[in-house]
Amino acid sequence: MTSKWFKMVISTLLMLMLAVPTAWAEEKPAEKPVDLAPNAASAVLIDVDTGTVIFDKNKDAKLPPASITKIMTMLLIMEALDQGKIKMDEKVRTSEYAASMGGSQIFLEPGEEMTVQDMLKGIAMASGNDASVAMAEKIGGSEEAFVQMMNARAKELGMNNTHFVNPNGLPADNHYSSAYDIALMSQELLKHEEITQFTGQYQDYLRKETPKPFWLVNTNKLVRFYSGADGLKTGYTSEAKFCLSATAKRDNLRVISVVMGEPNTKTRNAEVTKLFDFAFSQYTNLPIYKTGDTIGEMKIAKGETPVIPLTAKHSYSLLLKKGEAADGIRHEVQLLPQLKAPITVGQPIGKLVVYKGDRILKEFELESPVAVNKAGWWTLTKRTAKRLFFFD
Repeated sequence: MTSKWFKMVISTLLMLMLAVPTAWAEEKPAEKPVDLAPNAASAVLIDVDTGTVIFDKNKDAKLPPASITKIMTMLLIMEALDQGKIKMDEKVRTSEYAASMGGSQIFLEPGEEMTVQDMLKGIAMASGNDASVAMAEKIGGSEEAFVQMMNARAKELGMNNTHFVNPNGLPADNHYSSAYDIALMSQELLKHEEITQFTGQYQDYLRKETPKPFWLVNTNKLVRFYSGADGLKTGYTSEAKFCLSATAKRDNLRVISVVMGEPNTKTRNAEVTKLFDFAFSQYTNLPIYKTGDTIGEMKIAKGETPVIPLTAKHSYSLLLKKGEAADGIRHEVQLLPQLKAPITVGQPIGKLVVYKGDRILKEFELESPVAVNKAGWWTLTKRTAKRLFFFD
């Protein structure tokens, strides 16, 4: 009995000794990924279509954003254009205050008029502080009112580590953002795909009709030297150092790379290039809908228009690691039941759900592309009569 008991004890101890290293191995933390932006104070790399964070470093740190601020200014300009509040060929008058802005500028004179299109060009390419304020006054009525719009929009986008004080990023107390927040507003701006016609140009001119046209050269040199790069915005102040929110697209994959607090332009561009190279070498995407594709239709009870066709306002895709199998991936459009008028533009109406088998991989919120008013009594009566008498 003693010998048998002794063998059992030894056997148990051996099993425990073998098991302990295994347990330790399972609890060992994952190896830290290589820092792709070692000189940046903060950085993030995201896929535009899904918003997936591919790489991040101190992404939520509150830092001065310098002229990257103008991404929000450009977003509000593009949204005002979409809403019909302004037009591209509409003239904007420059106030004395707007003309007084220092730093990067397109040298607007007090009282000078320039089209929205040229103002936007001056902001996107030359980082015009004066043009930013002129457009802020045009859209908001005053710079202060426009800044309130900026902060309200930031809150809607979930930019929880951002507060704006001006529309151009000139140094100011309590004016800050984070790399991730900047990526969020950059992602939203890129839903207006036409913005890259401005941010992606390397050079152009303003005041072409004058004896001395003003030459614009894009402050973001990657649009010339990195294949697929077409935006978005640089920034520099002595406090913020060198910052950049950059975007590039190859095949169907578009990514955004944001770096803040870089020591110089050379390092800034080199680290953004490294982030881009990593994304395009390691990832691809599976297209679901391209911009303009038919998604389905939205039926609206008691609406002036009972059925609204739905098309993709921007592209929808699924981010995949290269070599990852796409077998079994499917998608469904799930609209909210019994949608009733009135419906407002941008109102949530359902979602696009992507599955692999029965597992949800990604959900995209769908919004109403138009406003639909409630139908009047006479319209509803005629509609009911048609149904009763089987009229088409």
